[in-house]
Amino acid sequence: MRSMTGFGRGSASNDKTNATVELKTVNNRFLDVNIKLPSDLQHLEAALKRSIIARLGRGRVDVNLQIERTEDVIYEVNRGLISGFLNAMSELKSEFNLAGEPDVNVIARIPNIISAKRAEMTDEVESAVQNAIERALDDLEKMRSTEGALLGHELEDRLAGIEGRLVPIEASAAEVADEFAERLKKRIDSILEKLGTAAEPDPGRLAQEIAYLADRVDISEEIARLKAHIDHFRQIMKEEKDVGKRLDFLTQELNREANTITSKTNNLTIKENALAIKSEIEKIREQVQNVE
Repeated sequence: MRSMTGFGRGSASNDKTNATVELKTVNNRFLDVNIKLPSDLQHLEAALKRSIIARLGRGRVDVNLQIERTEDVIYEVNRGLISGFLNAMSELKSEFNLAGEPDVNVIARIPNIISAKRAEMTDEVESAVQNAIERALDDLEKMRSTEGALLGHELEDRLAGIEGRLVPIEASAAEVADEFAERLKKRIDSILEKLGTAAEPDPGRLAQEIAYLADRVDISEEIARLKAHIDHFRQIMKEEKDVGKRLDFLTQELNREANTITSKTNNLTIKENALAIKSEIEKIREQVQNVE
């Protein structure tokens, strides 16, 4: 199990370039890759995305690439701009009878007079970029795995808390049917007393009503499903891929069973512990949003 939050950095060098890639990931329902590349490296975007998609399942990924050329830089002179500037200076001198000549220092300060020639893209540059992103992904996955282990410990504590709350619920569940039977008998006695009759209710019919109510308030199936979901939750936590979405679904199922238990009975012990279980499930839901 891995977290979706992390940071990775990787560098690679050769005779012509130094490449550094930084990856930052945060939570997202899907895999969303955002790459900003210099114009001369735009053609690498598809290959870089494929590398990321092959390694990551979910999360927003921001990619920052830095390139440092190690080969000699060739500068280009904008001769047309210089020629136009000198012609304009010549016209000024002639028109306003000015003295002096523009020197190289003046010309060099003109914007865009001299610019570095764009280096040709070579296999060495592309190789450095690809190696850098693979190393950045290695670093990122290491961090996401570490964060995932911490999340696992947190989730395990929450699951243990739910199991602890199930113990008093199970102990009290057996008493619920008896409580309903006693309540039903008292209600019938109260009605008969108000009617002023000493007639006794039909034992067979009373037994049927008690059995019907006992079935309605029985929470044994919900308890069994909660335990099964917890076991399944732990199994999924041990896996590496497609963990987050499945844990999110199981969290919804855990919450469904806890809600059913709460609604089926007025037993104070069961209600208090079921509400505590819902609180634990909500904390699990928040943590699961960080799982890849």
